[in-house]
Amino acid sequence: MDHIVYVDTKSQEMEQLLNGAKTMIVRSASGRKIPYDRVANGDRLFFARNNGEGLILASALAKQVNQFGPVSPQLSLEILKDHQVQLNLSEKQVNRWGGKRYLVLIEIDSLQEIQPFKFNRSAFNNMDDWLPVGNIEMVKVIQ
Repeated sequence: MDHIVYVDTKSQEMEQLLNGAKTMIVRSASGRKIPYDRVANGDRLFFARNNGEGLILASALAKQVNQFGPVSPQLSLEILKDHQVQLNLSEKQVNRWGGKRYLVLIEIDSLQEIQPFKFNRSAFNNMDDWLPVGNIEMVKVIQ
């Protein structure tokens, strides 16, 4: 399964991934929300910045997916703290992702910059920060 993953522009998540300062990404929510139960080891991840440009800039494999939930707000924060070396979260990001009942931690592997390409966003009802696309070729815009 292929997924489009938006990363935070302001905190320079893309740059942190590419330079190896960040080797894991997190998603959390108060309920069971994508990517919970939708991402698995070996899935392909395609990264875009959340700045509106709509360009896929890098790809990686989901090496190890760990799902937690439901958990207490305190345990949620402890999980983030335990993985902080890989997550490299700012205080603002800890506040965003921590304290939620459901967490998904995805360790990434084989990250590489790719030739940037646009994708067809009209295929998605919601513009969340995680889009399971099945096969990236089905949404890739040929220019």
